[in-house]
Amino acid sequence: MPDDVLWAAGGTGETAVVRRVGEAMGAALLAVLLLLAGSGAAPAAVAAGCPTGQVPPPPPALEETAPGAVVPAPLAWPVPPVGGIALAACGDVVVSGVTPVPAEVTAAGFVLADLDSGAVLAARAPHARHRPASALKVLTAMVAIDRLDPTATVAGAPEDLSIDGSRAGIGPGGTYTVRELLAGLLLNSGNDTAQALARAIGGDAATVTAMTDTARVLGAFDTRPATPSGLDGPGMSSSAYDLALLFRQALRKPLFAEIIATRTVPIPGYGDRPGFVLSNANPLLSRYPGTLGSKTGFTDAARHTIVAAAERDGRRLVVAVVRAENTPMMTWQQAALLLDHGFALPPDAPAVGTLVDGRPAASVSVGVAIPSGTFSAPASARESP
Repeated sequence: MPDDVLWAAGGTGETAVVRRVGEAMGAALLAVLLLLAGSGAAPAAVAAGCPTGQVPPPPPALEETAPGAVVPAPLAWPVPPVGGIALAACGDVVVSGVTPVPAEVTAAGFVLADLDSGAVLAARAPHARHRPASALKVLTAMVAIDRLDPTATVAGAPEDLSIDGSRAGIGPGGTYTVRELLAGLLLNSGNDTAQALARAIGGDAATVTAMTDTARVLGAFDTRPATPSGLDGPGMSSSAYDLALLFRQALRKPLFAEIIATRTVPIPGYGDRPGFVLSNANPLLSRYPGTLGSKTGFTDAARHTIVAAAERDGRRLVVAVVRAENTPMMTWQQAALLLDHGFALPPDAPAVGTLVDGRPAASVSVGVAIPSGTFSAPASARESP
């Protein structure tokens, strides 16, 4: 890691310079942690991650306050932090002497990285856990692509008409290929198509398990799926780091890369409803030149999320933004500003971390779960992506 990486502590106005932190220091830190764990020393004393970011912030999702809801304990912090020690920060992680992140980027967290090398160019609270909303459909799509034949057909069902949130428009009596369902999932954030794909995989529980396993294999240790669609559920979490990592991996799948960049696709009808043309609702594709694809999400509890990739002059970047509000700029505009920021950096700009290419070889979870926040307050409205 270069000498001029700054770790900006969130909310304190203070910064700590991280100098010459390389593989040797990471290995030494891991060895110390292993000794602590073996000696019975209290692992809570180890600063393994941002102390305010181990769980998504309140208010809770409606599903977490429902009678009988069981909220699982927070995910433990991996040690050392995935992607580099500096990425454990609660605030901005930047390189000194470089143009600062645009002030209009007000999201709680983001990661900006080189799509090809995985070099993280800038970040804000990259591993802080947030609810991913429909950005999690990227992971759902990866699981479906790995497990299903794209030409196989899936029948629509009555429950597809009543699922919460956005729907692509499938229904009982209709027959859809996996490819068409993936288009509904990624282009129009269809919770109905997520449900249909989950049926084909073996049900919601089997799909969530497969999503969890895939996240772990890829090194996305902040991600705990609760639903195939990204609708909120007890314990649901991800992070800006994980969403950028997952999108980078998904784009390596030719079918995913093809569908996420598709502008329109015909979808069969059902019953007396005729077929129709589904348009890509992701805003960057039509507004930001060079966009390779993007996926947005929203729930009342998660707020706005977006993950996207773009290419300019042969350089490809990926950006993930979590818990954003559409002020002072729309969330997609904040993502666009970050992409502009990245493309303005020289190709040899120093990195502050890296998006890993798989589960880290040495990863030890330590630390005691901090209080999981207030889960008794009512949610204001039913969540929808």
